[in-house]
Amino acid sequence: MTQAYVNRIASATPPNDVHGAFVDFAERQLEGTRESRLFQRMASRAQIEHRWSFLSADARYENGALDRDDFYVVGRFPTTAARMKRFEMDAPRLAAEAVERLDLGPDAKSLTHLIVVSCTGLSAPGVDFDLIARFGLNTSIERSSIGFMGCYAAINGLKLARHIVRSEPKSKVLLVCLELCTLHLNESPSLEQLLSFLVFGDGCAAALVTAEPRGVSLDSFHAVMAPGTTEEIRWNIRDLGFDMFLSGKVPAELGHTLKASIESILVGRPVDEIDLWAVHPGGRSVLDAVETGLGLGGEALSASREVLRANGNMSSATILFVLEEIMRDADADRLGCALAFGPGLVAETMMFRTIGR
Repeated sequence: MTQAYVNRIASATPPNDVHGAFVDFAERQLEGTRESRLFQRMASRAQIEHRWSFLSADARYENGALDRDDFYVVGRFPTTAARMKRFEMDAPRLAAEAVERLDLGPDAKSLTHLIVVSCTGLSAPGVDFDLIARFGLNTSIERSSIGFMGCYAAINGLKLARHIVRSEPKSKVLLVCLELCTLHLNESPSLEQLLSFLVFGDGCAAALVTAEPRGVSLDSFHAVMAPGTTEEIRWNIRDLGFDMFLSGKVPAELGHTLKASIESILVGRPVDEIDLWAVHPGGRSVLDAVETGLGLGGEALSASREVLRANGNMSSATILFVLEEIMRDADADRLGCALAFGPGLVAETMMFRTIGR
């Protein structure tokens, strides 16, 4: 059976750092409540320094506005329609920047498949059509869309790309994971909901998947569903955007589920045989739970923690940012495991191996 490889990954983020202003907004939502100090303590421990957005955050709160575009104004946050209009304007720009950095060169004309992943916006014709026009891709390219699966969706995108290459070995698949999470901020008195706003930022990652043995091999995939946890991560479309809920129980549930399922995830290998760990940084507590649950060393999740520090959680795109970091520095023939988590509660996992440059 033909082997599939991620040959390279490139990423992009919008220009504006909104982390401080968004944290300040959440603190104001809790002002005068018992939860205020708890939020401040958790924000200080989040290990996030930057989150990026096309919105231009303004912590001055002139006229109640959180940003200079008056997109978020206290008391009249935008409707879902307004948020999707902003997605239609900004998403193609960010996708194009990531694909441009992928430096496809002559490969652009020979691409056979295009997979676009997003759970923070949608329109038709959408990002796929824009990429075809911008980069002169073959207009008969086979297009697929993976939507609304949450933070583990990139693993499903890689899984689909692998199926394509294994069934049609001459295929060249462009995978684009694009998320504008900052379009879904909301006013809320709920501490748990405000804590979810503490971690999410915007980003896009593009990957080229072919049968050419360069980059990392896509060796195997395995999904693990934690029983009785369907309410712990929710992502619902409502009148004022896409409504995210992250339960504080998620880290503990993940740690327990991964520990119980690790033999299947690693295809029978012991944990200490894994050289590289690409773990979705859903938040500091998630990384801590994975590290403790699997008994990993202190540096095992350094790539994940660096992506979290520099970008926050960018939903589906985040795991590709982590893989990009790993591919940049890892030696050849290193065995790796990728883990991403999302609604369900589900862990989508992937075994991979680095290939010589």
